Amino acid sequence: MRVTFATEPASPDRPNEDFIAATPDAVVLLDGAGTPAGSESGCSHGVAWYARTLGSTLIASLTQSAGTLTEILAEGIKATTSLHDFTCDVTHPGSPSATVVMLRRTGDHLGYLVLADSVLVLDVVGVDEPMFITDDREAQVGRRYRTAMDALGSGTPDHTAALRAYVEAMRAHRNRNGGFWVASSDPLAAEQALTGTLPADQIRAAALLSDGASRLVDRFHIATWRQALDILDQDSPAELIRRVREAEHTDPAGKRWPRGKTFDDATAVHVTAEQGHQLRLK
Repeated sequence: MRVTFATEPASPDRPNEDFIAATPDAVVLLDGAGTPAGSESGCSHGVAWYARTLGSTLIASLTQSAGTLTEILAEGIKATTSLHDFTCDVTHPGSPSATVVMLRRTGDHLGYLVLADSVLVLDVVGVDEPMFITDDREAQVGRRYRTAMDALGSGTPDHTAALRAYVEAMRAHRNRNGGFWVASSDPLAAEQALTGTLPADQIRAAALLSDGASRLVDRFHIATWRQALDILDQDSPAELIRRVREAEHTDPAGKRWPRGKTFDDATAVHVTAEQGHQLRLK
């Protein structure tokens, strides 16, 4: 397979909390959930550390374990938690967390796992519109709490305070039935992931997008999933992110597209087959 990717932090003075890794038969993307200024997390390591540590654990396990993707994620969460449960309060509602997308070729099949709001887009043979998989439970819960934040201009002190209030309100619903699920300290979250298996020879290409990259389609609505795949195929993942940044700069106050973050860490991964073949990861 051929894997190309680009990743860019929201700001050059802050660490990129996304993580991407690939092997000949697997790809992993994580998007760490940032902690707003003034909010506590109970952890001295931070979100970037969590995403990198869990992501590294997952990609290693994908090359060594015959377990299901759900089992691998559960074990990865458990292992990562064990690395800081003696120094940090991993029961804190703001303990570092991340979305997870995993893609793995096993024999003639391609398995996927998606937990939380990063996006997997699959270009399926014989189908005009690509298949996209994302877990929108966080967005559904968030609609109850977004009104005050979305009414304020991004970057203002009032918006910053409203964002902190929004995040802290959402914590009461994190990793709970009736709420939404992310990778954090509870391995049981893995059981809530969206999973599936498809014939590998039916997939032309795949895209893994953090929500900072997918917002060109699912928040700004200035491209379709097909157009996003075309950008990745005809240009590059870096070009997709460039177009995201271009749109963000036209609306710095979030009036056209209300959002918690004016700019977000953005990662785009494009997985394609060798010339003349269908997608084969091994």
